[in-house]
Amino acid sequence: MDTALTRLVGVRHPIVQTGMGWVAGPRLVSASANAGALGILASATMTVDRLRESVREVKSRTGAPFGVNLRADASDAGDRVRILIEEGVRVASFALAPSAELIAELKEAGVVVIPSIGARRHAEKVAAWGADAVIVQGGEGGGHTGEVATTVLLPQVVDAVRIPVVAAGGFFDGRGLVAALAYGAAGIAMGTRFLLTSDSTVPDAVKARYLAATVGDVTVTRAVDGLPHRMLRTDLVSSLENSGRAKALLQAVRRAAGFRKLSGLTWRQLVRDGLAMKHGKELSWSQVLLAANTPMLLKSAMVDGRTDLGVMASGQVAGVIEDLPSCAELVAGVIAQAEEIVGALRAGGASMRA
Repeated sequence: MDTALTRLVGVRHPIVQTGMGWVAGPRLVSASANAGALGILASATMTVDRLRESVREVKSRTGAPFGVNLRADASDAGDRVRILIEEGVRVASFALAPSAELIAELKEAGVVVIPSIGARRHAEKVAAWGADAVIVQGGEGGGHTGEVATTVLLPQVVDAVRIPVVAAGGFFDGRGLVAALAYGAAGIAMGTRFLLTSDSTVPDAVKARYLAATVGDVTVTRAVDGLPHRMLRTDLVSSLENSGRAKALLQAVRRAAGFRKLSGLTWRQLVRDGLAMKHGKELSWSQVLLAANTPMLLKSAMVDGRTDLGVMASGQVAGVIEDLPSCAELVAGVIAQAEEIVGALRAGGASMRA
């Protein structure tokens, strides 16, 4: 299925596996790439040295193109960009808009730049700065998200920019791929659907929680870091929502200390990263710390399997997913279903013309 996305990044299928912290590691990324999708390695939860090791591990597992997701506002973003360039990574993905200078540096080195955006004006801005494509996430998507549904946001962005647009938020099968292409997208990006595969390293008990969830069990809360965050409703989420300011600050400091040790960041860098998220938002100091160390809350669930101590970012599609295919089975199934639908539509059109 040839689209502007497949031509831009050199993959076989117009499907992107998103860069989910603690989830999108070398095993999942290489499995996605070998299946013909664009796998995106999540680097925000890695040290700089671990990022280089992970990139090399992916390269040892696949010869297909893949990408790395970066935080443009991180204090060590420049070091991470240099690793991508030195290691020949095909795609740089960003959760927050990178600067025009950063985009120029990557493009000069031949790296394809694909920021994720949640509003039309953000897509217009990064397109003007030289981004090669954008991933548009509607409100159905997991993690930090907006309020506008994909079906409303996607056509707005497609009409506003002249670069390939990848649709995210609410996709899990071939029907969604066909719908996205009909809107004018060049492909789809999926996070929760790839998390729920046999190639994902997320503990089985955590996957079981996702599979058991209904659409109503996936909520949006500001209690974790002060920003709208879509995740599974758990006792921890309810506790954070009901915590007083003093208790929330104590919890934030404790988790921040754990993330600082794990990431190698200094307290100055940790607070700086939190303040970068605070910019333009009304966040308490506990939320500033939580914003900087939310990765620890995700790690507790996604790595340690402690659903009682961690948060589980999730798209609404968790409520309709019931199986754990391999990445190869997932991608092949999505493409087969999409081609079947397109074929049926073409046949129907031919019969109507007759």
